[in-house]
Amino acid sequence: MQPVLNIEDIRAVEQRLADEGVSVSELMHRAGGAAAQEARRLLGSGSRVVVLCGFGNNGGDGWVAAEDLLAQGVQVRVVTPVPPDELRGDLAPVVAKAAVTAGVEFVAGPSRDELEQVLTNVDVVIDAMLGTGFHDSPTAPFSIWIDALNASGARVVAVDVPSGLSAQTGHAPGAVVVADVTITMIALKPGLLSDDGRDVCGSIVVAPLAEQTARLVYEADPVAWRCEANDYLDVLAPPSNSVDKYTRGSVLVVGGSSRFPGAAIMAAKAAARAGAGYVTLAVPDAIANLCRLHLLEIPVVGLPSEPDGTFSNSARGRVAEMAQKRSATLVGPGMCVTGGTVGVVSSLLEADVPLVIDADGLNCLARLTTGRLDDFPELLRRHKPLVLTPHRRELGRLVGLTDTPPDSLTSALEAARRIVWADGGSELAVVAKGSATACVGVEIALLPKPGPAALATAGSGDVLSGIMAAQLTHCQSTESLPTLTALACEIHGYAGSIAQERFGSRGVMAADIIDAIGLASDAMEDHAAFTGDEAAEPGEGTAN
Repeated sequence: MQPVLNIEDIRAVEQRLADEGVSVSELMHRAGGAAAQEARRLLGSGSRVVVLCGFGNNGGDGWVAAEDLLAQGVQVRVVTPVPPDELRGDLAPVVAKAAVTAGVEFVAGPSRDELEQVLTNVDVVIDAMLGTGFHDSPTAPFSIWIDALNASGARVVAVDVPSGLSAQTGHAPGAVVVADVTITMIALKPGLLSDDGRDVCGSIVVAPLAEQTARLVYEADPVAWRCEANDYLDVLAPPSNSVDKYTRGSVLVVGGSSRFPGAAIMAAKAAARAGAGYVTLAVPDAIANLCRLHLLEIPVVGLPSEPDGTFSNSARGRVAEMAQKRSATLVGPGMCVTGGTVGVVSSLLEADVPLVIDADGLNCLARLTTGRLDDFPELLRRHKPLVLTPHRRELGRLVGLTDTPPDSLTSALEAARRIVWADGGSELAVVAKGSATACVGVEIALLPKPGPAALATAGSGDVLSGIMAAQLTHCQSTESLPTLTALACEIHGYAGSIAQERFGSRGVMAADIIDAIGLASDAMEDHAAFTGDEAAEPGEGTAN
């Protein structure tokens, strides 16, 4: 796993490094050296590099990189908003003047036309304009420089974070550098992995900068951990030929309505494709025959329904009885929110069975708790595992943020932790879905590798919930619940990638993802086994 730190924690680690004898000057020189190394990797047969430097320490890293590249025989030029002797701060002026003394050429305050000329026929550009402290829209001259850089066609190495991107939130409200590689210092930051960060960071390389970094980062209590394939070895079901349809796990899917019959059908199919040996679908009897036409291999049980085609409250007893006989139950897809469906969700919570609550099941839970689930921890305390799978709007409804739902990975983590910490037990995990999904338990938050944008299609969440229920049948310990849910997310993402190869980035539908689940599961197992002995050392490596 790779640790992910909030920006304020990165600053705390830098201070701890200084306390242990690694000065800020030394960190800057190591950061600049790391940026220069990544630039050399991209150069190929070329030898021309331009470094765009800002006013602060991020710009200082750029000046150090320029001096390093010059010493390696690379043709390098720095673009700076002001001459080195006009820079302010403690370190940036010092390293800038040292680079000039060493022979680095610079251009100060160029016009747009002059900058475009400087960027002509350049092999690599190092972006050292705006660092991790930036969190707004860039202004001139950097907004102009960013536009010119993106239009130049040069390959780009961003130092710590692409300029214009918030390393904390992942938002880029204005101009933002689109990098080929981001060399980020000390540890990953949330904004690099989510939202706009996914589009502009390119490959992410972590530079620890000091041998003490791994220990200090761990002691800083990372906000989350980025999963790697070998992290799933402990929760993968061991292969065996001594199985039958029941020992492979049985899943009950509860959902559907006259308005949304397809959601429950897709969730049931996904559970079967994800390896559950026996799947049963319980739906309102008004749509039971329709569902049977689409599910030849999956038994469909019709339960009492209202005239509008939703579950009636009298279905709750039968649902709880059926759930007791299954390895795991999923409730919510396509169910709508009514008095009857709220009763069904309530009965399953009382049954204390392994349970996944998704979609309208979550909205029923929000109604049941008047939108403040974190004020009702007694509803969630149980002995069997419980997984909630909200997207950001659903998560907002659960914690009283209906009008201002989480809009970043950081805020989604905060909202999810309100729920799991209110409960306080390892039997609960919240899968906060988004451009970067977080699987949050009481002790740890995991960030599975995200799938492609092709997953942004109607029904994709129902597919994920089916995979999640199938994985839950293999849960041996609630302490492993975040890892198990992260594995389900990665299988879902991998299936999306397979479907994208078949149908194109905009042509994928939920049914296409379902058809690829089995192949994705096998590929994940093979990848985890292959990388089991080749894991990167903590605190270093890449995150794509």
